[in-house]
Amino acid sequence: MPLLLSKRDTTSQERMDDPNCDPEKLRNTYRQFEHINTLISQWRYIYKQHIRPKLHTQTHYSFLDIGFGGGDIPIKIAQWLTKDGISFNITAIDPDPRAINYIQSQEPTSKIEFLQCQLSDLDRANQQFDFILSNHLIHHLTKKELSNVCSLTEELCSGSVVFNDLQRSDWAYLLFNIFSRPFFRNSFITEDGLTSIKRSYTPKELQEVAPSKWTVRTLFPFRILLTYHHE
Repeated sequence: MPLLLSKRDTTSQERMDDPNCDPEKLRNTYRQFEHINTLISQWRYIYKQHIRPKLHTQTHYSFLDIGFGGGDIPIKIAQWLTKDGISFNITAIDPDPRAINYIQSQEPTSKIEFLQCQLSDLDRANQQFDFILSNHLIHHLTKKELSNVCSLTEELCSGSVVFNDLQRSDWAYLLFNIFSRPFFRNSFITEDGLTSIKRSYTPKELQEVAPSKWTVRTLFPFRILLTYHHE
C-alpha cells in the first residue's frame, strides 16, 4: 500500500488532455509513446501470455483497441500477429481528433482501422470482437465510468478483454520521476506520467470497483491488469 500516494488522485488532469496544450509537445508525446510503452507497458509479455495461446492460424480474429493515442500498441500487436501467421483485423478508436490527425500523418498500416469515436458509438448489436485491449485507460475513469466501460466491452466481446494500466506506487512515482526526465524531453511524457501514476488504482482498489466477473492481477514493473473472459 502506498504511503505518500495513499489516496488516489481523482482531480489532477494530464497536460495532453488540454485541447489548448502545446502542439509540438503533444506530437512529441505521441511519438515517444512507442518508446515508453516498450520500456514499461509489457505488451510483448501480455501478447505471449494472454493473447497468443488463444490464437490458431486457421481462424480469423478481430481486435478492438480503446484509446489508441499514438497508435503504437495496435501497430505492435499487428506486427506480432503477422509474424505469427495469424489472420486478423484491428479496429482502434480514440475520441480525440488530434490522435487521428497524428496517426494519419504517419505511414498507413494495413489491417488496422483507426476511428475517431467513443466506445459507446460502436454498434453492440452487430459488432463483436474476439479481443478488446486498452493501454492506460483505466486511470482516466471514475468508478461509474469504469463500470460503464466494463459493461460495454462485455457486450462487444466474444473472447477476452485485457485492460493494461499503471499500478499506483510510491516507488513507481519516484523511479519514473528520476529516470524519465533525461530521455523524454520536450513532451508531456514525464509530467503526465507522474499524474497518471497518482490517478491510477492499487490492486485492492481496482478489485473493489471491478465487476464480479473481472479479474485483477499485477505485472512487473508496477503494472495492473484487469481482464474478462467471455463465457
